Amino acid sequence: MDSYNALYEQGVARLKQLQQLTPRMGESLQDKMEAKGISRRDFMKWSATVTSLLALPLSFQPLVAQAAEVSDRVPLIWLHMAECTGCSESLIRTDSPSLDTLIFDHVSVEYHETLMAASGMQAEENLEEAMETFKGNYLLCVEGAVPTANNGAFLRIGPKSETGLQVVTNAARNAAAIVSVGTCASFGGVQAAAPNPTGAKGVHEVVDRTVINLGGCPPSAKNIVGTLMYFIMFGKLPALDMFNRPKWAYGKRVHDNCERRGHFDAGEFVETFGDENAKDGFCLYKMGCKGPYTYNNCPTERFNAHTSWPVLAGHGCIGCSEPDFWDEMADFEKPLGRQIVKGLDASTDTVGAVILGASVLGIGAHAVTSIFAKSEEA
Repeated sequence: MDSYNALYEQGVARLKQLQQLTPRMGESLQDKMEAKGISRRDFMKWSATVTSLLALPLSFQPLVAQAAEVSDRVPLIWLHMAECTGCSESLIRTDSPSLDTLIFDHVSVEYHETLMAASGMQAEENLEEAMETFKGNYLLCVEGAVPTANNGAFLRIGPKSETGLQVVTNAARNAAAIVSVGTCASFGGVQAAAPNPTGAKGVHEVVDRTVINLGGCPPSAKNIVGTLMYFIMFGKLPALDMFNRPKWAYGKRVHDNCERRGHFDAGEFVETFGDENAKDGFCLYKMGCKGPYTYNNCPTERFNAHTSWPVLAGHGCIGCSEPDFWDEMADFEKPLGRQIVKGLDASTDTVGAVILGASVLGIGAHAVTSIFAKSEEA
């Protein structure tokens, strides 16, 4: 409790400092909400949800609300490297305005190649001016892997033809904090798949700074906005796991909260896509689901305004928030058994005992037993 009290006081002090700064947006967040038909009640419900998402006590809800209201006082520079812009799309593509997209719209985005109107030399001048004006105070978000082969020559940006490697290292030097948005920026992603001819790497491998990694292809809007809110509220990084991912978002396996978990425990599996078991929503492990090996909050946060996520839609998790997932998790529609247990002839019926029963995955013996029981019945 003392640690929470100290964190709360730190948040209060941080927000007081931000409130003294000049707003950078012409409209207040309240004005923007009214224009979009979003009520104050909806905003308070959203702040309570984000408080819970960040694994904070409910008493922190007022701080979350205040952080959202002053989010325009924190300059944000968003760089694009080798990627598909899917992470930005995850945040901004919606058929109706949500508070997540509205909060991001309220943040003082000083540079974002996809969203800004400027281009060419004007865009580069905007970036240079933002880095100089807000030196030591801006939040740097990077989307996409950084090619490093041939001194970064495989990615050149802007009229000065700077390499992505140069742009990232320059911007990272004076950033208050750095966030890698998506698996490509975090771990190299698809671009780093073998044989990786461009030498694509995650941002943390090319800068000498601590980097927050938001794994996912793409990560959910909640994970992006939640991370921004945490930094705005406390001015520091959240608790991170061994891969520098926020524990509040990546602390549990996809398997732990999957709506199909009960079928796994009961030994009820989809055997082929489209069979009766698939129609009944059975477990997709035999169809290659990597949920037991993947850490993310996809089952609870979902995508597209909390509508769905891959497993609910009928396809197994491909482990996209894990390092080297493109190489380590393939084939995406077959279980991992033969890859992990080298030299052991494990079938899909015995892989539970060999792999899923291992303590590193922490899946109970009752699940393994159920798999065998189901096999014997067949």
